[in-house]
Amino acid sequence: MIKKRRKLNKDFEKKIYSSKKNVELVLAKIYDIDDEDIQKEYMNAFNAVVYLYDELKEDYEKVGFNENSEGFLTKYKKAFNLFESEFEI
Repeated sequence: MIKKRRKLNKDFEKKIYSSKKNVELVLAKIYDIDDEDIQKEYMNAFNAVVYLYDELKEDYEKVGFNENSEGFLTKYKKAFNLFESEFEI
């Protein structure tokens, strides 16, 4: 059986790259927190955002740009914005 090629989208790749940088920046800020309890609290809250980013990236790498791609990106952005609004970092 012939394997179907992934559909690529340069603009979407830029959005994924930007999302990656945002996740890395917030993680770095969380790791810089000295108080262990606060750091754990922030990390637990941010894990949902990291999970959604990983899901977004993995779907794009495996399947390419598809009808679910924008949905994954929207879920990630909502979770990231919610984290930013609830936690001062």
